[in-house]
Amino acid sequence: MSDKSHWEKIYAGKRPNEVSWYQTHLEKSLELIRATGVGRDAEILDVGGGASTLVDDLLAAGYRHVTVMDISAAAIQSAKTRLGSRAVDVVWLESDATRQSLPAQHYDVWHDRAVFHFLTDAADRRRYLDNVSRALKPGGHVIVATFGPHGPLQCSGLDIVRYTPEQLHEVFGENYQLLRSAVEDHLTPSGKHQEFVYCYYRKR
Repeated sequence: MSDKSHWEKIYAGKRPNEVSWYQTHLEKSLELIRATGVGRDAEILDVGGGASTLVDDLLAAGYRHVTVMDISAAAIQSAKTRLGSRAVDVVWLESDATRQSLPAQHYDVWHDRAVFHFLTDAADRRRYLDNVSRALKPGGHVIVATFGPHGPLQCSGLDIVRYTPEQLHEVFGENYQLLRSAVEDHLTPSGKHQEFVYCYYRKR
């Protein structure tokens, strides 16, 4: 995983709505979280959620146990400022998804939009997947979005790994049942098109 200083510089140099992955509302993520059928008391972890607006929409929808993890303190602070008094209703983890020690079998939903494709090192991918396996409840849900096969080769100055749904499922392995996949044409704030692939799994 890239180091923390890189991401602090990214968020120091750009407003949250200027980064390439920004969306006003993460409609596809929200659709897939609703598709899990989890209740409003479900434990939801948004990995790399920093400045994302997903937490706003989850709180607005009545979800009461949302955790946001991001490596960047600046990204987290941006979200806290935006949420105002509602920020106290969220658990904030300033950490790397490949390094953070998470409680065992705690989360009902693991959501990641645009973190996993930055893991170009196999050891980092293994640590990430070990974290998913440990932290997710049996029968829990995983929603992961990465750049698709026609997406960019780099993002924020870093190399990435592009995936088809089949390739991503191969990485996650047979302990996860692939329930749905989707392709999204994401229009960046600068007007460029990026292909995202979404996969929704259930932990066996």
